[in-house]
Amino acid sequence: MKPSEYRSYRDLPPLAGVGTLAEGMRLGPGIDECVQKLKRHHWAFRHLHEIFIKRLTAEPAYELKMGFSLHAYYCAEHAAAWRKRVAEMREPPLGLDVVPHEALEAFFDEILNAPDIESLLLGVYEHALPSLQAALKNHFETTNVLVDHPSRRICRFALIEVEEMLAFGQRAISAMVDAPSRTRFAPQKTALDRLLSQAGGLDGTGQPAAGPIQRHNPPRPYDSTPRRDERFPDPYNMGVHAEKFLYEPSMPDDAKTLMMFYKRLREIDVPEMMASIIAETKDKPWAYTVDMTRQLWDEARHAMMGEVGFVRAGIDWQKFVRINFTWSLALNSQLTPRERHAVLYFIEQGLMPKTGKRYEWEVGKASGDPFAALIQDFDWADEVLHARIGRDWYVKEMGDPRRAVDYGDECWSRVLIDWQSYVEKGLTAHRNWWPDLYREWCLVHRKTPRQDVLAFSENYSGSRADLAELNPVSG
Repeated sequence: MKPSEYRSYRDLPPLAGVGTLAEGMRLGPGIDECVQKLKRHHWAFRHLHEIFIKRLTAEPAYELKMGFSLHAYYCAEHAAAWRKRVAEMREPPLGLDVVPHEALEAFFDEILNAPDIESLLLGVYEHALPSLQAALKNHFETTNVLVDHPSRRICRFALIEVEEMLAFGQRAISAMVDAPSRTRFAPQKTALDRLLSQAGGLDGTGQPAAGPIQRHNPPRPYDSTPRRDERFPDPYNMGVHAEKFLYEPSMPDDAKTLMMFYKRLREIDVPEMMASIIAETKDKPWAYTVDMTRQLWDEARHAMMGEVGFVRAGIDWQKFVRINFTWSLALNSQLTPRERHAVLYFIEQGLMPKTGKRYEWEVGKASGDPFAALIQDFDWADEVLHARIGRDWYVKEMGDPRRAVDYGDECWSRVLIDWQSYVEKGLTAHRNWWPDLYREWCLVHRKTPRQDVLAFSENYSGSRADLAELNPVSG
């Protein structure tokens, strides 16, 4: 019988629908060649993750900070998928920490060390990700549809999110990169093209070009200092005490939703701080990186929930709300990565009782704003997951839950967020912006402002007890 004469039963789809019989008979790369490609896929996602994490905190543009948070999470997940697949392909030891090619390592270092945001965007979204997309497509199209189906499936899912990242990047480049920026980038573009050619392409299927491997950009030290764009003109402002307002029984639930939107948007500082933990923590399993980056992305989502809440409520938060970065700045500059994680876990434990996340969800429901209830519902669920991540990676290392909490409390007690010195240094007046926000909300929603709500403000001595209440982790 000729292969062309073979028929499935009643013309049912052959090969479980993953391909035709002709595709199933087609030769493709064997295990060794496939594994070399997979290791490079893994290497690319892993190093893109490093780039997003290490450039996130100091990036002022809020939208880019949020995009980097998501893209770091995507890359962490896809690197984990390729690690698992390599382990399935007769490859002990895995050798996933071995540099596939010196030129490929230099390629990603050049992008990581980009001197400005325009060069970073061009390097990531016009060089690294398009090369990775081409490599994934090549693997998907050339490997056998049946014998290497698990790899093709990972490629398919990875390509979906790579395409999404590229779409974001194209819009970001259109918004941020002008002609002079491209001119300045030209030498870096030449360096990146040369390095990729010397590596035989991202997947190593090309003939490596000869020549010395040269780097264009000098090493860029990791910068853990949070920065914000011009829409955050008063980032030291700690003049509004959201927690006091939320837990004051006399305050109306509908006005409390404004404070919850503020609390959510204020969570920009958590990715800024968590990125520093991930960037500066060494010798952890990749599963740690995946879990911590998932939590980082969740915290970014929470910030955007607050942003959407304000927009949905008809409020221009950029005009009325002052979002500070004092928490991430203090932790990143005063504590070690392990101590930062301890503080994160300690404060998150305070979000779990019924007076924490459950209370915020109940306020959202009572307010009559279904969106406020919705975001608090999911925010609460996320925090339950984050508590589990803390138990898995912090508490287990400490060896005892009580000790883990006590150590976090001790570390948090050493953090100085000097409310008064910010005033003395002329960094802020801690202006109470709440009355203007509340009046605007009442105007938009045709409500009569309540005088007790308008009068809400607190005076602080700058003591540690006041400050611990004033600006805990946004959760």
